[in-house]
Amino acid sequence: MADLKEPLLPPRPSVSVAREAPCRSTMPGRPLFQGLDLLGVKKRGQGIRSWIRIDKNGSSQVLEVDKLTIMKRCDLPARDLRLLDPLFVYPSTILGRERAIVVNLEQIRCIITADEVLLLNSLDSYVLQYVAELQRRLNVKNDMVSNLWHSREQGSSRFPLMSSRQELRADAMSGSAQSSQQKAISDAELYSGSSADDLPFEFRALEVALEAACTFLDTQAAELEIEAYPVLDELTSKISTLNLERVRRLKSRLVALTRRVQKVRDEIEQLMDDDGDMAEMYLTEKKERMEASFYRDQSLFGYSSIGTGASVSAPVSPICSPTDSRKLEKTLSLARSRHESMKDSENNDEHIQELEMLLEAYFVVIDSTLNKLTSLKEYIDDTEDFINIQLDNVRNQLIQFELLLTTATFVVAIFGVVAGVFGMNIPIDLFDEPKAFKWVLIITGVTGFIIFFSFLWFFKHRRLMPL
Repeated sequence: MADLKEPLLPPRPSVSVAREAPCRSTMPGRPLFQGLDLLGVKKRGQGIRSWIRIDKNGSSQVLEVDKLTIMKRCDLPARDLRLLDPLFVYPSTILGRERAIVVNLEQIRCIITADEVLLLNSLDSYVLQYVAELQRRLNVKNDMVSNLWHSREQGSSRFPLMSSRQELRADAMSGSAQSSQQKAISDAELYSGSSADDLPFEFRALEVALEAACTFLDTQAAELEIEAYPVLDELTSKISTLNLERVRRLKSRLVALTRRVQKVRDEIEQLMDDDGDMAEMYLTEKKERMEASFYRDQSLFGYSSIGTGASVSAPVSPICSPTDSRKLEKTLSLARSRHESMKDSENNDEHIQELEMLLEAYFVVIDSTLNKLTSLKEYIDDTEDFINIQLDNVRNQLIQFELLLTTATFVVAIFGVVAGVFGMNIPIDLFDEPKAFKWVLIITGVTGFIIFFSFLWFFKHRRLMPL
């Protein structure tokens, strides 16, 4: 029995063979991911794009950088850069971040920092106009600053306060920190002395972007107005399928343009209503504040190093120990920071007024464009109402004509009834009279006319027909 059972049981395959079998079945002679371009997917994930960089001096250059470099350079998250991607369709947005302002206004998609503007490179005419206009305004500003520098070199009596402050700071600081801080203070006071109402770099770039977006939307609204009014007037004079199709296309364009204008208006209004967002957009001020705190820390570090160097040879006093001096420095720094925070909170409203006035000016412009589109939409709605009234009038006329025709058909049917009665094979004495046929026609006609005019009188009495 054992000899008979052995050939009935096939040999069990090994584990290695069983594992290799499905692997061999999935490789029919071609690679597994043959239709998938992994290299293209990797390149698209890197997001290398062409950017136009414009600095404070008005000079521009084209950069080829990836998304990660832009994120590190401007300290932005990936979701903010996604708003600037031309492959996606996002509504108009203005975001204020710690070190940059993300602007997505129609064709203008850029990142504004305190020192530069990074604009997506495009062949659109409005993008080129934005670059040219921003360079022109920056060059004008630089010319004004250079003239002020020349005037300051000719006579330093115009800046006595600045020179005295520089002397005090020069006595208090030493080394490279002294020269750097002196230069920063000199530049800041020169900028503030040149024009108190002048806007910083980021607001000038934002102003040009708002101006370009408002101009673009207003131009489209004007073109739509010029095209819409003749078509609507032609439709009121002649209702046809072609004119109705043209009006339908115009209304679709109007709805899309109104939605875009409304989004820009809502974005500006949202910024104006939020003081915190407007305060975040003061990039130059925040940068100068950080630099001033850095130089202050450097100067305090220099003082502490000088104090420790002088106290090495001298005996340590039990009254004034290094621990007590450090506690005193920490207390003074905390008091100074609290004072500066209170001062910044008091002056916050005054600083925000510049940006609020800028946004309010373009809010008025975009609101005027929205009112223009709203008026055009109301005109289209009035035209549609007029067309509907005309169609209802024609429909009523057709109903009235159908009512008259039905009444006339009823009157004519009386003759058919009379003809059916006299057409029966019944012997009647009236058939022997020679004038009987005429009297039958006369009586039947008079009866039909009486019935018809009775219906007309009823319709007029019920005001069913304007007779």
